[in-house]
Amino acid sequence: MSSNGKTEFSYGEDLTLAHRLADAADSITLKRYQAIDLSISTKPDNTPVTDADKSSEQAIRALVHAHRPEDGIVGEEFGNEGVEKNRYWVIDPIDGTKNFLRGVPTWATLIALIERTPDGGQRTVVSVVSAPALFRRWFAHIDGGSFVTINREETKRIHVSGVSKIEDASISYSDFQGWGEMLQPFHALLASAWRTRGYGDFWSHMLVAEGALEAAMEPELALWDMAALDLIVTEAGGVFSNTSGKLGPHGGNGVSTNAALHSHIIAALRP
Repeated sequence: MSSNGKTEFSYGEDLTLAHRLADAADSITLKRYQAIDLSISTKPDNTPVTDADKSSEQAIRALVHAHRPEDGIVGEEFGNEGVEKNRYWVIDPIDGTKNFLRGVPTWATLIALIERTPDGGQRTVVSVVSAPALFRRWFAHIDGGSFVTINREETKRIHVSGVSKIEDASISYSDFQGWGEMLQPFHALLASAWRTRGYGDFWSHMLVAEGALEAAMEPELALWDMAALDLIVTEAGGVFSNTSGKLGPHGGNGVSTNAALHSHIIAALRP
């Protein structure tokens, strides 16, 4: 292992594995999407989980164990193992479970690889966001740019927009719940923008990476909701932080922006 925590595997090889993990998840989730016998239960936090969430995470974990046995795993459904290691995979088997169980095609499997750095920090080095019901997959590895594949055929590099004025900006969000004392400034920020829509979940952030939106924000998120989004947005030239401006996916909530508007939006969200 090198001084920066990197194993003998290159990031390109890690990304290839991440695509294989996403393929395994897609084969499960697509078969269970809109299935009449879909099993749905409620987790302790009162959020829904389906048999597809559990099966796809199990499949991903099995592949990580087989191909990167020295890496740790953080998963939404089955917890953490080896998170103290120099590298660990972060898995959200279905981001947008409520959409999935209602037959709305806006859901995705989120896969990221996080690496510890010599200075004690952490960074996302590989990301895949796979939305098979939308026929799209976004991916990136560090210093390699961000890309989207459409219908498993056309692959193109993506980049955030150059819009620099909030009155020209298009903003997306999840909903109006969970904002607490930030709700009033959040409403004021939306009112100042050119256009607002509640696309929600991963989709909003990927649209920022593609340059179709200037900002996306959600007030309450877990690491597995954000790790994969972080790298794809930043490799597309954008900025990913929490609402206080702390960079990366460890801040408890998420704000994606093109670089030009990030400081304005963070300042506007302060109570």
